[in-house]
Amino acid sequence: MSDNAETGARGEDIAAQWLRAAGYTIRDRNWRSGKTEIDIIAENDRFIVFVEVKSRAADYQVHPRDAVTVPKQRTIIFAASNYLKRYNIDKESRFDIITVVFYGSQWDVEHIEDAYYPTL
Repeated sequence: MSDNAETGARGEDIAAQWLRAAGYTIRDRNWRSGKTEIDIIAENDRFIVFVEVKSRAADYQVHPRDAVTVPKQRTIIFAASNYLKRYNIDKESRFDIITVVFYGSQWDVEHIEDAYYPTL
């Protein structure tokens, strides 16, 4: 596994732990709709949450949250719509970003709720 893939997988594990500690239930990880993958699908009492996880080493050039571009958001929104239809879910949805920045063996987590919204 490449260093980037290892960083990404480690970041997703940390993000899932973060969500569980915050009271979310993890429904799915790395769920696919066609070529699009949703990193984590979680839920709490109010929302089903589609989470994009971005992980970087501390020497990053662009903040990880900025890697979730508008085209990436559109593909996630489309995949989320497919998920809701497939599992017949009638619950308010939310799109979050969790960033994990590694400083050697330490890390910082930022959970950005309502990071972006589906548009009509």
